Amino acid sequence: MRLAEGDADAAAASSRRVVVESTDRVRRTQVLPPHVEIMLATGDVPAARETADELTELAEYFGTAALHAHAGRAVGAVLLAEGDARGALGTLRRAWDLWRELDAPYEAAAVRILIALSCRALGDEDSAALELDSALRVFRDLGARPDVTRVERLVRSQPTALTLSLTPRELQVLRLLATGRTNRRIAEDLVLAEKTVDRHVTNTFAKLGVTSRAAATAYAYEHRLL
Repeated sequence: MRLAEGDADAAAASSRRVVVESTDRVRRTQVLPPHVEIMLATGDVPAARETADELTELAEYFGTAALHAHAGRAVGAVLLAEGDARGALGTLRRAWDLWRELDAPYEAAAVRILIALSCRALGDEDSAALELDSALRVFRDLGARPDVTRVERLVRSQPTALTLSLTPRELQVLRLLATGRTNRRIAEDLVLAEKTVDRHVTNTFAKLGVTSRAAATAYAYEHRLL
């Protein structure tokens, strides 16, 4: 609820507490999937990766199709955040197949959003549009209004040629930069060398034709990249 209200920091604090308190394996299978989503929303990619890896281990331990689907979605989302859109796409498509076989339309549609974002990161806007349209129809049929609003926003945020020229990692750095993070903090969040982040920022500025963090942030907000 906190995340849906836009208060990601409060959601993260609550989620971290719940994860620490949940020591039973069955309970952890329930709290880890949303924890991945919340950690990614706050830009804590390393924590999301750690959680997704644990969820994968639990899926192997219990062996249920639903848990494998949850783990696939989590790993795919993390790969996308790490800049590996191609790897994310394959993982997410397998998760989507599992949810479809389980006759779970909402979960399958939610994965299709991530598939669309992966396609978009790879420059395949036509496929992204098809995935978003399919997800939107399912959410409308289910009466999932917040999800309908989210997908409609993504549909409107067609990337420009400048945005498509950014690599997945540069786009990730731009999003973190737009939240006010310093290069050092971005480096810590992404587990990169600060010099590597400096290079990504410089390349991003050059591609967008901007000369300041404020201008880059304005671009990110204007094109709904956050």
